[in-house]
Amino acid sequence: MEFENLITDLAHRLTDGTFVRATFSQPRTKADGLMRIKAKPIELKGELHIQFEEQFERVLNHHNISAAGVELFLTNVLMRFKQVQAEFTGETIQIQLTKKFKVSWKSSVTESSRTADLSHNRKKNYLLEEGTPYPFLIRLGVQTADGRVKKQKHDKFRQINRFIEYIDDALSHLPKDRTVRILDFGSGKSYLTFALYHYLHIEKGLDIHVTGLDLKKEVIEECSEIARDLNYDRLEFLVGDINDYEDETSVDMVVTLHACDTATDMALARAVRWGASVILSVPCCQHELFSQIQSPVLDVMLQHGLVKERFSALATDSIRAELLTLAGYETQLLEFIDMAHTPKNILIRAYHSGKQPSPESIARYKAFRDLLNAKPFLENELKLDI
Repeated sequence: MEFENLITDLAHRLTDGTFVRATFSQPRTKADGLMRIKAKPIELKGELHIQFEEQFERVLNHHNISAAGVELFLTNVLMRFKQVQAEFTGETIQIQLTKKFKVSWKSSVTESSRTADLSHNRKKNYLLEEGTPYPFLIRLGVQTADGRVKKQKHDKFRQINRFIEYIDDALSHLPKDRTVRILDFGSGKSYLTFALYHYLHIEKGLDIHVTGLDLKKEVIEECSEIARDLNYDRLEFLVGDINDYEDETSVDMVVTLHACDTATDMALARAVRWGASVILSVPCCQHELFSQIQSPVLDVMLQHGLVKERFSALATDSIRAELLTLAGYETQLLEFIDMAHTPKNILIRAYHSGKQPSPESIARYKAFRDLLNAKPFLENELKLDI
């Protein structure tokens, strides 16, 4: 087979609906550090694309190529590698290219009836697998270069995977026909911000723009450098306060992780005002209610400082969830990660539903609030008609 025919035939095979996956390996030159390219079919805005994933030692670059552009892109890929292994429904193909681009093509029939999963709904695509190197986890010090999770980072690795599960659950609530706007308030060292970007943009191929906001300038500078190193060009980090951030009028997803005390409430209120479709919040340091609670009927509990502190935290997050529900959200309190790994283990997940609260639900909230003699910061910020 001639090289030109190989390009035409392979481009047709990649786009005829039988293609599952391929790996281009044995680079002709190592000067640019490119080790291999992996390819798979994906669906973007209802149309077939082929995603080519360029794998460098510490960076992944992704190119989502429409069916019409595959042949031209494939020409450049085949010029750079000597070997191709491709899997199709019922067939596996191995291609070897010599220095002078002579083609050796071997095909074998397989019993597998595997087909391409354009929607990426297989469970193994949801979670980051130990043993598979992910450039952002390597760069953040969670993994070694060969994909092993560092001993002291196993808890963080589990936390990241759990977070990605929640991100995946929220996919159906995000727009598919435009750029998805995401804000992460109090992003800190940004393990989960990078994980969110990797999953939504690289794994799922969504058009997103993510902003991480934090008060610590040195942390923001470090995260910005990492984003540049990884070529995460739709991820930015800014120094700023949650309450002063006025750069947006509409946001699709708001994430707030371990924002202390009423900073969480500020972020939740801002998310509601923007009409965010998805809110994911892991609260921290819930002190507000501790000083407000005055309820003689609960004194058997609240006379003990430790119990009062824990009760205050649970009551605070219950109030937050109820207020979000009254504001038109479908809200749940979920276990973020097992208590054995971190005490900050509750996640508030809210999807916008637009549902108006019933008089009964309003009365139930007021009864609980008044029982505790609470004056919740979030209720005042939301300015609900209750």
